[in-house]
Amino acid sequence: MSTEVAIAIAACLPLAIWAYLIAFRGGFWLAGERDDRGQPADPPTWPAVTAVAPARDEADVIARSIGSLLAQDYPGPFRVVLVDDSSSDGTARIAEGLGAQGVLTVLKGAPLAPGWTGKLWAMSQGVEAATAGDAPPKYLLLTDADIAHAPDNLRRLVARAEAGNLALTSLMVRLSCANAAERLLIPAFVYFFAMVYPFAKVNDAKSRVAGAAGGVMLARADALAAAGGIAAIRTALIDDCTLGALMKGQGPIWLGLTDRAESIRPYGSVGEIGRMISRSAYAQLNYSPLILIGAVLGMVVTYLAAPLVAIFAPNPWRWAGVAAWLLMALSFQPTLRFYRRSPLWGLALPAIGALYTAFTVQSAIDLWRGCGGAWKGRAQALAGRP
Repeated sequence: MSTEVAIAIAACLPLAIWAYLIAFRGGFWLAGERDDRGQPADPPTWPAVTAVAPARDEADVIARSIGSLLAQDYPGPFRVVLVDDSSSDGTARIAEGLGAQGVLTVLKGAPLAPGWTGKLWAMSQGVEAATAGDAPPKYLLLTDADIAHAPDNLRRLVARAEAGNLALTSLMVRLSCANAAERLLIPAFVYFFAMVYPFAKVNDAKSRVAGAAGGVMLARADALAAAGGIAAIRTALIDDCTLGALMKGQGPIWLGLTDRAESIRPYGSVGEIGRMISRSAYAQLNYSPLILIGAVLGMVVTYLAAPLVAIFAPNPWRWAGVAAWLLMALSFQPTLRFYRRSPLWGLALPAIGALYTAFTVQSAIDLWRGCGGAWKGRAQALAGRP
């Protein structure tokens, strides 16, 4: 292959990739699926809901998180079950101090069972407690213990679920984006997530694409039970999207962006965000070295080739690199606007993509070193394998 042919391929391939992604990947980049658009009317009656929140060493955020659940203005029956997953920092004691007798139940979780990831083991105990008795709730609000909810969040979730007879309604919460590391990497996290799981396709009952965002998931209890319950996904590191795929087999699901729920867990450095991504990135690739190699090559072609061609290639190929780079930056703009960031961050997407590639490689290295899927003292990758 001649040098000129190689340059032509390096210039045209990224341009073709970005043209395809923008035109045919479900409009993932538009950030158009939001909970403040097309809000349904209130249902005639408000069904019972129980929130289930697994918590492990969340003392610094639990009062605000659980407090926001207790402050919901939901018109129907509502309870909260907090499952303390072997915390060592007084998480349960702080939650119990919130009062709300009769509304809040704090359970001491059983020791982690073999073949389960920690969060799902705690969640399963909460679901069991929530659905016990003669009058189980119609919906289970599965939420993380570091999420703060606006007072109307549950009411709007239930209205949407009731109007669409949804098996699962989930929200991509607003992540913390305050410091330099977060401004660099967090909007791209949401952007890349939407690229893998285009929200419009997730919400299309005719599409096989399924996903969910684990911070806020409103599951219809009968649909969850029919799908096998939390036990059906007990080994999943990417538990939210695995649950989304499971629940789409039971009925329509919906996923959207929101301002009504936010993560109150800040990330202090690039390294912290990298560890969050590395925890599950290799699982997304099915723990396959061959898929990992393909993913790395794909990321290089998709994100790095365009700026390299734009800077170093001769005319006319340089302009193909410039065009691909601009398409890339353009596609990032709606997500940047949602996070109130400068549009110039779009030009940094190649560098951000390189960092995410490094985090993915690190995820595989962590698994090979025996600490894959590490979360709060647990290495959980391949939890269900002998």
